Amino acid sequence: MICTTIINKDLKGILAALETCEMAEIRLDSCDLSMKDIEEVFSSDVPLVATCRIAELMANEPSLQDPSMSEQSREFKAMQIAEKKLIRAIEAGARYVDVELEAQKQMSKRVRNAAHENGTVFIRSYHDFEGTDSLEALKAIVEKCVYHGADMVKVVTTAVSDEDVAKVMALYDWCRVESGMERIADGGLIAFCMGDKGRMSRLDCLAKGAPYTYAALSEQEAAAPGQWPAEEMAEALYKGFRFIDGDQVHMPVSKSFAQRAVIAAALADGVSHLKGYSSCGDNDAALDVARELGAGVELDGDMLTIKGISASLGCLSKERLHVGESGLLTRMMLPLMAQLSSSSVELTGEKTLLGRPLTGAKEILTAFEVNACPSGPSSAEDEPLRVPMTISGPLKAGRAEISGKHGSQLISGLLMALPFADRNSSLIVHEPKSIPYMFITLEVLKKFGIKTGNEMLGGRDFLESDGDWSLCTEMVFKIKGGQKYKAADIDLEGDWSAAANFLVAGALFGRTEIEGLDTTSLQADLSIMDILMDAGASLSQTDGERGTVTAQRAPLRAFNVDASNCPDLFPIISVLAAFCQGTSRIEGVGRLANKESDRAQAILQMLTQMGVSAEIEGDALLVEGFSLAERLLGKGLLKGGAYTSRHDHRMVMALKVAALGADGPIEIDDEDCVAKSFPGFHETYKLIAR
Repeated sequence: MICTTIINKDLKGILAALETCEMAEIRLDSCDLSMKDIEEVFSSDVPLVATCRIAELMANEPSLQDPSMSEQSREFKAMQIAEKKLIRAIEAGARYVDVELEAQKQMSKRVRNAAHENGTVFIRSYHDFEGTDSLEALKAIVEKCVYHGADMVKVVTTAVSDEDVAKVMALYDWCRVESGMERIADGGLIAFCMGDKGRMSRLDCLAKGAPYTYAALSEQEAAAPGQWPAEEMAEALYKGFRFIDGDQVHMPVSKSFAQRAVIAAALADGVSHLKGYSSCGDNDAALDVARELGAGVELDGDMLTIKGISASLGCLSKERLHVGESGLLTRMMLPLMAQLSSSSVELTGEKTLLGRPLTGAKEILTAFEVNACPSGPSSAEDEPLRVPMTISGPLKAGRAEISGKHGSQLISGLLMALPFADRNSSLIVHEPKSIPYMFITLEVLKKFGIKTGNEMLGGRDFLESDGDWSLCTEMVFKIKGGQKYKAADIDLEGDWSAAANFLVAGALFGRTEIEGLDTTSLQADLSIMDILMDAGASLSQTDGERGTVTAQRAPLRAFNVDASNCPDLFPIISVLAAFCQGTSRIEGVGRLANKESDRAQAILQMLTQMGVSAEIEGDALLVEGFSLAERLLGKGLLKGGAYTSRHDHRMVMALKVAALGADGPIEIDDEDCVAKSFPGFHETYKLIAR
C-alpha cells in the first residue's frame, strides 16, 4: 500500500487530503493540530500512522522557541509534547505509531504500552540523512529496534550509490533467514533509501515484502529527498488494477437463526411473528417442514407469521418428512421427529444431502435408544447414516454422554427435542465443536419459553482463558421435561456467513459497507471480524451494534486461527490468506469433510489452481500469502480460468471474491447453487464489483 505523508497542514487541510489517500502518515511535528483536532483526525476510517519527530517539533513548536531555554530543556519538553500527541492519536484510533529509535527510553516505553493497550502497531524507526552504514550496522539497528519492543521496524538511509541501496534491500532476505527475526520477516520491515539513487527503492521495497511505502501529496510537499508523489506511485504500482468501492449492501437473514426459529415457532402454542425473514433454499425447506408438521405459515414481505401446533410428546402421526438439502434441518428433525411422531417416520432429502454422511449420528441416537436405519438398500454396520432414513423413538430421557467432535447440529436437535420428554435430562457433550451454534439454539429456546441450564468445562487453559470456546473440553446441559413451546415475536439477525465474503472483499480490494448485521451476535461466523483484525484489516461500525459495518484495505499480515467452530468461513479466509504476507495457519480442517463438498480438498484444489502454495498439515490448512503489491510487482495475481464449485455455495462465494484479484476472468460451474443460502448473492456482488 501507499502511505501518503501529510505535513504542514491544519485540520481542514488534513481532512481534505485524506479523501484521496488509501493510507496516510500524519506528521504531528509539523501539522497545526490541537488535542481535539488530533482526536478528530485519527477517528478517520483511513489507516493512519501517527508520527512526531523530535527535531522537527523543536523547530516548529512555538512553546519551544524561548531563547532562554537550554537545549536539554527544549529536548525534554519536546519529548513530553510528542508523547502527549502520540498517545492522544493512539487513543483516538491510530492504526500505527512511529517512535524514533533515538527517543528517550521512558517516553518510548509509555507510548509503546499505550499502543499495545489500544491495538495500535508500534513502529521503531531509524533515519540516516547523510548516508548508509555497513550491512552489519544496519542489521544491528534492526535487532535494536526489535529489542526495544518494535512490532514493525522502519530503516531509512540516504543512498549515494547502488551499493547503498543493495545493502538496505538485503535486510529483507536477512530477516527471513535470521532465527530471531521471524516476527518481522513478513510484513514487519519497511526499509528503503532516500535521495535520487534511492528513489526506486521506495517502490521496490514493496516487492521485497514491505507492508507499505511512503509517498507525498505532491512533488512540492515531499517530506524527504526522493519521495514520489502519491499519484505517480499509484500509477507505477497499480497499473490500472480495478479496486472496489461500491454501494452499501444488505445481508440476508442468518439461516442458522431462521431455521431454528421457524421450527420452534411451528412447535409453539400460539402465533409467532419473525421479522427480517429472507428466502433461500434452506430457509424455505424449514418453512415446508413447518407446514408438513401442521403449522400455519404466512409471509408478508420480511414478516413471517407462524401459527404453531402446540406440540407434545407423540402428538404426530407421519410416515414421511422432507428436509430439502439442509444438513442442519436434517439433524434437528431427527431427534424432534423421534419425540413427536407416534410411529416410525422416514426423513427424505434431495441433491447434495443424499450423499452426505451424517457422521456420528448413529452413535448419538443409539445413546437415546432411538432406532435409525437406512430406508434404501442395507448398508454396512459401521457405515454412517445417510438420508433417506427411517427413525422411531421416543428419546430415552435421563442422563446421557455423547461425543461432540462431529459438530453441533444434532446436539441442537436434542436440545430442542428433550423438553418434550416425560422427565428431566442431563446431556454431557465431550469434545464439543461449533459451540456458538449450540448457544444460538439455547437463545432461540429461551425466546420460545423453553428453560435449560448449561455449563462449560475445561482444564486450566480454559479456566485461565476467560471462556475461550476452543479450549472447552465438555459441556453439560440440564433440560427440564414436560415443557411446552410458547409463541414469540422476534427480530431475525443478518447472516455473518454471507457477510464474511463481502468483508474480505473490502479488506483486500478496496472498501465495502454492509448493513443488516449485529456485532453482538452469537453466530460463529462473527469471528470473521477477529480474523480480519488479526490480519491487520481496517474495520469500523456506525450507529450502534446493528449499524453499518465497513471494511477497507490496510496492510495485511499472515494470521493463525482455529476455525473449528466456524467451518463455513474456511473457503473465504483461505482466499484472504492468499493476500496476507507470510504463512497463515487455519486449524479445523477435519470439520470440512462432510459439508456440501469435501471442502478441505475443494479449497486445496482451488488454491493450487490459482497458483497459491498451500498444504494440509494434520488438522491445519497452511497458506503462503503475498500482499497485493507483491503480487502486482512480480509474484503474480491469482490465476483466472475455469473452476469447479463442487456444487458448494460457500466455494462459489469465495471464488467470486478471489476473481477480484485474478489475472483474468474466473468461470465457475453451477454458480446457481448459492441459492441454498443466498439467492441474491450475484446481484449483491455486482454492486461492489461493477
